[in-house]
Amino acid sequence: MGVEKGAQSARSRALAVLRIRGRALAVALLPAAVAVVLLVGGATGHAVGGGWDTARWVMTIVAVVVLLAAAAVGAVIVRARPATTPTVEVSERSAPDLYRLVRDLADRLEVPVPSAIALTPDCDSWLEDRTHPASSIPGAAPRRRRTAEAPVLVIGSPFLWWMRVAELRAVLAPVVAGTGPSAHPDIAAARRFVRGLDAAVAVAAAPDQGVLRRLPLRFVGWVSKLLLRSCRVHAAEMERGVATAASERAQTVDYGLRIVAQEQVGLAYAGWDRLLTRVALPAWRMGRWPSRLDAGVVSALTELSRRDRLAEGFASRLGERPACDLLEEPGTVDEAASLLAARLFHGGPAEPGPDWSPVDWAQYPEEVVDRKWRADAARLHRVLDTMAARRSTAPTLTRVMDHLATSNPTPEGNQSSAAETLAAAIGAEVAREESAAPAPAPLGLGDADGDPWGPLPLFPLQAPRTGRDLLADHVTAMVCCAAVDTAGAVPGLDWLDGPALLIDGERRTDLGSHVLSLVEDGDAAPLRSWLATVGVRPEKTVRLV
Repeated sequence: MGVEKGAQSARSRALAVLRIRGRALAVALLPAAVAVVLLVGGATGHAVGGGWDTARWVMTIVAVVVLLAAAAVGAVIVRARPATTPTVEVSERSAPDLYRLVRDLADRLEVPVPSAIALTPDCDSWLEDRTHPASSIPGAAPRRRRTAEAPVLVIGSPFLWWMRVAELRAVLAPVVAGTGPSAHPDIAAARRFVRGLDAAVAVAAAPDQGVLRRLPLRFVGWVSKLLLRSCRVHAAEMERGVATAASERAQTVDYGLRIVAQEQVGLAYAGWDRLLTRVALPAWRMGRWPSRLDAGVVSALTELSRRDRLAEGFASRLGERPACDLLEEPGTVDEAASLLAARLFHGGPAEPGPDWSPVDWAQYPEEVVDRKWRADAARLHRVLDTMAARRSTAPTLTRVMDHLATSNPTPEGNQSSAAETLAAAIGAEVAREESAAPAPAPLGLGDADGDPWGPLPLFPLQAPRTGRDLLADHVTAMVCCAAVDTAGAVPGLDWLDGPALLIDGERRTDLGSHVLSLVEDGDAAPLRSWLATVGVRPEKTVRLV
């Protein structure tokens, strides 16, 4: 499907959506039209007497009710603000080179220039229309070839740090090309109609509605859902046609480089996911947020390139100009994107505070890894104290191993209720601590009457951990504390795996299996042998927070 064919398909589907809007308006006006005919007939003496008078009154009342209902639905659709993606706005003053790159792309593709540029803490890029009457684009000023209808270009922030300038240009070409079909009045009108309906559904579904508003809003929601179902297929095909036309138009711009750049997109996604789940999440859970996540993804992907033979050669790209050079102050932008990532993926507060402070990568091992280990170890011993397990005993690793090793295994070889009780108690303690934490502030986005984004986090990274997983984590933390205090080990950071135990400068990756033997089977022998090899003294008291 070529450019013209794709654009034609999008326009025809947009007209289909607008026809549905026209039919809905016609249905709302039909009773009024009938009432007018009856009133005119009565005034001219052609429809009088008998049942005509009754019909006139009934249709007039029905027309008024329907018009009022239609006006209410229309008012909610117009007033409701469609949900917009949480982003970090980038002004042209803070990124003139980036704006120049996008403007040059638009000129070469012969399409309108995006009205603004924003960053999202994710590995994706798209155009987002924010021209609904109830929304505005802060800081967007009219510029050459820009119109009020032009969408905002949203770019994944990891791309700017990992990709080179030429690669970013190649990846953005088909995205920017989408401003061409978006400028067509029929497509723009159809999109506004669909977004308005979607926002109206969100308003109607908002919780804590008053009694006087609940029933009318239910009716508005029902009508909006009915219209959305009617135009869903046409809207989807319209967007598919827009994407096809944009992709075909961008074929002439950096096509060969785009194939290579798409490999970097997949690699960036893999490194970003590992960085968030293995590195950022432990810090977020402690009330600390890494302030340079985008810079961290470069280190993570460089490490991945070193380990994975499939990624060989990718690190050689690092000598080329990174796309983050297109920003005037990349550190400031990275910090804003990192805070937004913490809010979206974890639900942290909107602003730094005493219990929600940034942490640099150089401070991560001491401020996050060591504190996390000691906090988990302290929680483990508090739970043991509540279980009356040698309450007066000092917090030593021996105490933990003896408690788990004295449990009798089940016939299947699994740990019996000593370990199960301890795991359940730790899980309950963690749940209490999490429930006692203050709720995060809303993002302040969405419709005018509520926040359709719902409770934070919007995109949780991991499912809730089981009690057995928590127990293994806490025992591992206790072992690491003992290694640091008695064997000269130090906490470290692995860019792909997160917190790491370093002994003699080398990361030890063989601890997990020995801990699982103790937790799952009650067998302390493998762990004791590992401790003796490393030089850890389990009988020594460890320092807790």
